[in-house]
Amino acid sequence: MPDIFARPYVHFAPDLAFVVDDGAVGGYILGVADTRAFVDWYSREWLPVLGERYEHVDPWTDKNEFITHLGFWPERMLIPEVDDYPAHLHIDLLPHLQGRGLGRELIAVLSDALQARGVAGLHLTMDSANTAARAFYDRLGFVELPSSRPDAPVLGIRL
Repeated sequence: MPDIFARPYVHFAPDLAFVVDDGAVGGYILGVADTRAFVDWYSREWLPVLGERYEHVDPWTDKNEFITHLGFWPERMLIPEVDDYPAHLHIDLLPHLQGRGLGRELIAVLSDALQARGVAGLHLTMDSANTAARAFYDRLGFVELPSSRPDAPVLGIRL
């Protein structure tokens, strides 16, 4: 998972990576301001690195294989609404840090950094089974975008 959902973001946009430090890394938010540019870079620069570490296999055998498959499919990030919501993010907080306002703070910090660059919108894709995260995003003002699927809603917010 880190080679797909974390490391490429830190390599591409280290200035859009923020962590929660509670004596150790307890959470993070990673983002890119321009998903199209990130997909282009990922395809040219990161896919060869990924190909040296992982074999692209049948994505339907188990969840780990599906995650690896996602790493070899960067075009999946080019949602139809990418021009209106060009930035995207990944966020994670350890359970003992959730419910303390840190997620809201991380999103605010990333949003401020994106607004300073003139970015108009931010999106994310999530697992529909994560109902607590969905409630969190709804409270922050994210809305479901038309390209959503029942298993993987795409949420966006105007900045």
